[in-house]
Amino acid sequence: MEAFLLDIEAELSICEQAQVVWTEQGFPIVELAYHLALWLQRPAAGHEDFELDSMQAEEGLIRIVHSEDGWRVGSTLTPDFWTLPVTWEDLVTAIKHFDRSVREGVAAMGIAPTFIPEL
Repeated sequence: MEAFLLDIEAELSICEQAQVVWTEQGFPIVELAYHLALWLQRPAAGHEDFELDSMQAEEGLIRIVHSEDGWRVGSTLTPDFWTLPVTWEDLVTAIKHFDRSVREGVAAMGIAPTFIPEL
């Protein structure tokens, strides 16, 4: 399983109002999907921040934090940039969309994405 989490990479971008503000080539997207799914399954989901603790990428490369106005996405690579705040429901919808895209990509490679926890 660990090989799938680390070996399947793609371009990952953070967009704000249809404008790409950060992009990373060769990002371990399956590992991100895996950790986001675990985060959403935690009892504290919706109450605690997320920071990708990757075996391959820099710690904090992807961060999701709660602010007074809602949830924001950022990265240690762009410490002064945060997306506009969104509601918890909108954040979960975006994560589920990302999860579906990753699963479809993995399945298209002929690999069953069963190692990614279900949302």
